[in-house]
Amino acid sequence: MCILAIQYKSVPEAPILVAANRDEFYERPSTTPSIQAGKPRILGGVDQQSGGTWLGVNQHGLFVAACNRRKLIPPVVPRSRGILCRELLRSRSAAEAISVVMEELSSNRYEGVNYVIADGEAGWVIHGTNEPEVVALNEGLNVISNRNLNDPRDERCQLAKRLLTLQKLDSPVKFLAVASKVFARSPSSPMRPSMVIRNKDRGTVSSTLIALGLKPRDAIYQFSSGAPDENPFEDYSPMLRDILSRGLREAKLQAATV
Repeated sequence: MCILAIQYKSVPEAPILVAANRDEFYERPSTTPSIQAGKPRILGGVDQQSGGTWLGVNQHGLFVAACNRRKLIPPVVPRSRGILCRELLRSRSAAEAISVVMEELSSNRYEGVNYVIADGEAGWVIHGTNEPEVVALNEGLNVISNRNLNDPRDERCQLAKRLLTLQKLDSPVKFLAVASKVFARSPSSPMRPSMVIRNKDRGTVSSTLIALGLKPRDAIYQFSSGAPDENPFEDYSPMLRDILSRGLREAKLQAATV
């Protein structure tokens, strides 16, 4: 299980604002964010067991993330959801990624999953159940975990939504400052929802904060390589700004040669 909040197109200078906690088996190895080889360039962590990723941004400003969910009839030999997440990040736009993911999920080769796909033009969530469904992101705050987008039955999502709407988060700095505290909310009792999960063999293993602005220099990428209530966020913004700047230069060069 993971949980992700995306504030979409409600802050003019940063159309995409993200806070996400990854929950996984403690012994499953992964890396901190890095620029991955190939075109387009991708910034994200690598799941060292599958070779895929759970979240990333590419040089075109495309954001993709995966949250596991249950599926009524799982495949006998499933393909990695993280590998598909990485493949989606090779798309040039959210619209292109949607086309790819719907074709893939219709094959019933994947266990249950929610994909969040967004760029500055459009954003969607794909509920990857036995009957995949595409849902447009609302303008404003959206929260998803292992059920449907903004599901009122999900106590953890509802807690995140309540805490992130206690004040007006009308700038990237405000959103990320508040989200860093909300997503570091640790368990107060076994029966109450929290953002940080701690079980015997699995729990919150990392946390990510992202702001995608109108210009590459405004982009922010912060990562905690552990539960964020006990581990600090480190800054990977220079890497994100680098790939976005390269993407912008390449797009201008391509346009000039057409």
